[in-house]
This record gives sequence, C-alpha cells and structure tokens, in this order.
Amino acid sequence: MASASSAAPAVPKTLAHGVAPLRAGQGTSFLLRRLHSLSGIVPVGAFLFEHILVSNSTAISGPDAYASQVRFLANLPLVFFLELFGIWLPILFHAGYGFYIWYRGDGNTVAYPWSGNWMYTAQRWTGGIAFVYIVWHVTTMRFLGADLHADPILSFGKVQHEVFQAPYFLFYIVGLVAASWHFAYGVWLFSAKWGIVSGDKAQKRLLRLCLAFFLVLCGAGFATLYSFRSRPLQDVGANGTIVDSSRGVSAGKAGDGRPVR
Repeated sequence: MASASSAAPAVPKTLAHGVAPLRAGQGTSFLLRRLHSLSGIVPVGAFLFEHILVSNSTAISGPDAYASQVRFLANLPLVFFLELFGIWLPILFHAGYGFYIWYRGDGNTVAYPWSGNWMYTAQRWTGGIAFVYIVWHVTTMRFLGADLHADPILSFGKVQHEVFQAPYFLFYIVGLVAASWHFAYGVWLFSAKWGIVSGDKAQKRLLRLCLAFFLVLCGAGFATLYSFRSRPLQDVGANGTIVDSSRGVSAGKAGDGRPVR
C-alpha cells in the first residue's frame, strides 16, 4: 500500500478555447513579438500621430497651410530614407507579423463574448483594414496622378477629388476609424505587455485614457475631412493652373509657389 505521503498523480486540465492571455513567447518568438509591439508605437504609431494630428490637421486652415506642410515634409533631408526606414519597412513588418499572429490566434467571440475578447478581435480586424487603407492611400497619393513632392500646391485639390466621391469618402472614414482604434488600443496593449502599467485598476484607467485618445484621433480626422469637403473643389487645368471650380478663376500655377485661394 502506498504511504499517505505519496503524491497523487497530476490530472491534466482541459483548457477551453478562446483568446490566450498575454504571453512573452520564447526565443525568436519572444524577440519578434517584442519588436512587433514596439514598432506599433515607434515608429508606426508616431507616424500615425503626426499624420492625423499634425500634418493632415493643417488642412483645417485651408489649402495654403496644407500645401506648406506637404512642401516641408517633401524637403526634409534624406526624405526617401526617412520614409523607407522610418515608415514603410516598419509598417510592412508590423502588418506582416500582425497577420501571422492573427492567423495563429484562436479568438472566439461567440462562445466567449467578453469585452477583452471583442477588443482583441477588433484589434486584429482594424489592423487588417488599416493596412489595406494605407496601401491604397499611399498608392493614390504618391504614385498616381500629380507628384505632390514636386508640386505640393496640388495636394489639397488632389485629396478633395477623392473625398468628394462618396465611395472614397466612406473608405476614408472607415480607414480613419480603423487606424485610430488600432493605434489607441495598441498603446494599452503595449503598456500591458511591457509592464509599464500593472494592476487591474491602473490598466482600467489607462484603457479609459486610450479610448479617449481614440476619440481625439477620430475627431481630428473628421474635422480634416470636413475641411476638404466644405471648401470649393479645386481643379487642375490643362496648363497646370489651379482653378477654383466654384468660380472658374485661376488661383495659381503648379510649382510656382503662389497660394491657392
């Protein structure tokens, strides 16, 4: 007979499927997950912050201010390498590994309708939508039509011609909301994963701040879109002259530095 002090064999526990808790991973997985988390804040998140709250918001002040901001960004030293290593490659890595995490995930919002589960799912979907929107937006703004680095004065009118079309305008709204949520909730995830904020109460307070940040990003984006939609539609004539379509008068020439009224 076994002695009373003998330990009973451990019975394996059955784990329910759902969203796994935050985990550090091991080896290469640990490093990639940390880089993925960090890249979502710096530089991708920093770029999104600047793009929505600084550069795009200058459109609220009108075409002149918006063109000046585009001209400033286009004339930054080594702008090609700044964009390549500070924006595009980090976005590709963050999106690519994010899709991999999504593929390996096991979310189940139907069987487990917890708020954290829904937020996890929203984080995955908004990331995918934001990536598609960014690819489309960069393609149309940088590689199709007028070269805004060469003629920043055309920038306001070029955006207008997209947001004045209902399907594109709706896509702008969807992309804005998706990118804003993904970044704002990503700040909370980053703080939790890296141990910056610990404890239930502290994390709940931070979550409320991140949700408020999400509303600030959306509010600034909506105000910017309203500015593009509320001003007279500008057009580009055959000779490169910027034309106010509502009045049919010349307001400057592309590349000459004259303001667009």
